[in-house]
Amino acid sequence: MINVAVLGACGRMGSLIVENVTNSADMQLVAAFDINNFGKDAGEFARVGNLGVQISDVKDLGVVLKESKADVLIDFTIAGATVVNAPIAARAGVNLIIGTTGLTPEQRAVIDEAIQEGKVSAVISPNYSIGVNVFFKIIREAAKYLADYDIEIIEAHHNQKKDAPSGTALRAADVISEALGGKEYVYGREGIAPRGKEIGIHGVRAGDITGDHTVLFAGNSERIEIKHMAHSRQIFAKGAVRAAEWICKQKPGIYSMDDVLGL
Repeated sequence: MINVAVLGACGRMGSLIVENVTNSADMQLVAAFDINNFGKDAGEFARVGNLGVQISDVKDLGVVLKESKADVLIDFTIAGATVVNAPIAARAGVNLIIGTTGLTPEQRAVIDEAIQEGKVSAVISPNYSIGVNVFFKIIREAAKYLADYDIEIIEAHHNQKKDAPSGTALRAADVISEALGGKEYVYGREGIAPRGKEIGIHGVRAGDITGDHTVLFAGNSERIEIKHMAHSRQIFAKGAVRAAEWICKQKPGIYSMDDVLGL
């Protein structure tokens, strides 16, 4: 059995991850953390019944991870928390699944260094959906044949999402830029300057949209749109649990969902 710990276990994503861990035949939840609801059972928030795993204060992360003998910690919280908690887990010898978006290059460098020094394994991805990672592969191939087309990325999420543009949109831009040998990005458009050859990225925040991403390749007299729409956060939770099972069999290092899915 793989011993799993979850950060932000009372939140929307955290509770879904707890649910998916509980439903896995190869995993068991051994620790759950949040910034409140201490002492309550983690199963209460995931609506899976009493699990016998109490919500622990994230301030006790290192101690509880060691006492619970966790093999992997799943973190879908916020950048400011992840940059603090990931190094603690790495020092405790616990593998990591990080789905937090909005990490700055400086924060990512701190996390990467901690993983390397702790000699643990980690998957770091802006999106754990299997479909989105196939979407990345498709747009990479399309970009190779449509290099002269105007390229725009439009993403839409719920009105509570804190970071913009989304990590998935930024990853899509990176994928296209890499395929074309490097292109600059523009976030939104304003003013009267003519369009150049940059990649445009546009963010929408409205209602309860789970996550939509469209890549538009527009040429003269035609356009191609490649789109992924998430209907439920379950796709992210299932992908994270799949990654957690996979990472516990890998050598120390930092991996992506491409590695998990064999893409």
